Amino acid sequence: MRTSRRAVLRAPWQPGPEPPSDAPVLVGVTDFRALGLGQSAAVALAGLRLRHTWPRTPGALGMWLWADPVHLRSGAVSVWADERALKEFVGRPDHLRIVRAHRGRGELRSSTREFAAFDPSAVWDHALDLITEEH
Repeated sequence: MRTSRRAVLRAPWQPGPEPPSDAPVLVGVTDFRALGLGQSAAVALAGLRLRHTWPRTPGALGMWLWADPVHLRSGAVSVWADERALKEFVGRPDHLRIVRAHRGRGELRSSTREFAAFDPSAVWDHALDLITEEH
């Protein structure tokens, strides 16, 4: 099931506590395909809650949430100062609670890629390529 690039909705950029610079960045793309409509809504709401913590998340440069409501998919495109910051976020208690609450209720894909510098257009295009590729 292929998603059209136009079908992907994107929330506005949520900056982190550190502004992007000319330094290399690590970009994480997550993609959760829910088993049902209720689960899809619950995952999207959990993402919105985490988004509110972004301005206080160490090493986070910023993020976009995205959704493909027709196919019950949602996720995030997160931009990090380095791999350590991403790993610390993944291990945070609030993040772990969300992952555990939704385990087994859908399919999760994630990937990371380093960019030489933060270019919002290049990062979003890369994410859209991953989001819209055939599963």
